[in-house]
Amino acid sequence: MLYDCRSSADRDRGIAAAIEAVKSGELVVFPTDTVYGLGADAFTPHAVSQLLTTKGRDRGAAPPVMVGSRHTLDGLVFSLPQAARDLVEAFWPGPLTIIVEHSPTLQWDLGETGGQIAVRMPLHPVALEVLRETGPMAVLAANKGGLPAPTTAEEARTQLDYAVRVYLEAGPSADPVPSAMVDVTGDVPRLLREGGIPIEKLRDVVPGLTGPGM
Repeated sequence: MLYDCRSSADRDRGIAAAIEAVKSGELVVFPTDTVYGLGADAFTPHAVSQLLTTKGRDRGAAPPVMVGSRHTLDGLVFSLPQAARDLVEAFWPGPLTIIVEHSPTLQWDLGETGGQIAVRMPLHPVALEVLRETGPMAVLAANKGGLPAPTTAEEARTQLDYAVRVYLEAGPSADPVPSAMVDVTGDVPRLLREGGIPIEKLRDVVPGLTGPGM
């Protein structure tokens, strides 16, 4: 079902329905500060498997994880480098994804992570309200492989249809540019993907950041 979160009544019903669906191991589509995301509970293996199947992806590429609070990150990692803390403090919530070494004790199965996972906290009130209740979610762009990433929930529904339990519509994405992606697992932080935050601003916070190809 699609809920129009631009209506206060529909927003409340939609967010409640989305939270219930995620906790039941089903898929939901919700707005982020980039494009619309297709999400599943990160700690429910069959939900993550359904997410990958719906996207046409195999276990070789683990999905990124979205969180609703900066503090949640501490519970996902064994240790967090200072550069990562500085970036999170400066740019979360926002279009910044960081690659971290996740804690080996976590009871999840996201696929072949190699001990590393991409984590982001999106700057969108609907996304944050859902994430703060569900906890970490595995999230991919809400499109079928090869088709454009959707900038509305309605666009996502035309592609994904009944594979998704709840669609949360909040109007067109304001800035459908991918998030910048920084790997903080090595000795020197590396920008893996340019995106919503220019490298110059990232370097204001982490001067030693290297760019793609460097």
